[in-house]
Amino acid sequence: MAPGSTAVYVYGIVPADVEAEPHATGVGDPPSEVTVVRHGAIAALVSTLESDRPLGTPADLTAHEKLLDGSAAVSPVLPLRFGAVMTDTDAVENELLEANEDEFRAALEELEGRVQFVIRGRYIEDAILRELLDENAQAAQLKDEIRGKPEDATRDARIALGELINHAIEAKRAEDTGKVISELEKLEALVNQRQPSHEEDAVHLAVLVESARRKELEEMVRRLIADWDGRVELNLLGPMAAYDFVTKRAPED
Repeated sequence: MAPGSTAVYVYGIVPADVEAEPHATGVGDPPSEVTVVRHGAIAALVSTLESDRPLGTPADLTAHEKLLDGSAAVSPVLPLRFGAVMTDTDAVENELLEANEDEFRAALEELEGRVQFVIRGRYIEDAILRELLDENAQAAQLKDEIRGKPEDATRDARIALGELINHAIEAKRAEDTGKVISELEKLEALVNQRQPSHEEDAVHLAVLVESARRKELEEMVRRLIADWDGRVELNLLGPMAAYDFVTKRAPED
């Protein structure tokens, strides 16, 4: 495209009766106003973008997620992956919406009345270490061997202790994650287990739950926070768009 020309950034797919929030803005500097491109029963949330402007700043990613998460709080939304850019609104309607109408409509129907949350917990280092040493005599013995001695003289013992602790945390993570999943099954939630983002992660789950059961989910998390007080820092993030369950790519231009 010629310098100074514009393209269309696509955030996600929504039902055709959705209206963009007044003054809603998206990616870009300055950000453009968000509008709606419709085709039949579905629509796309879009904004214009200078075609030669690189994407990928933290502000761009935040704007992308903020718009989708805000939309998901009031309507089903099928998020497109960050960076979906098309030539113009005709391409959005014909190459994206019309070409995928049945698939998108079916996905939106599946999302109707549901919303995603993320449950994320991290072990409190001192607490989990005490727990592991209490339960593992070999680890406790290695800890005693190391105490007060030079690092060079205890290198092998330190490596062995580190491996024991890592394996023990993996086992704890599997056990604690299983406990949370069992609780979520009572809410008939869909669960996507995320990979740990930190070696001391206790649980990292994406959850798709009926909006009507949100209070039950929040109460479940409060109970877990009370049970794990001083052991795990647990957070419930959301509501947000269903990134872990239905995120799609836009056609390549």
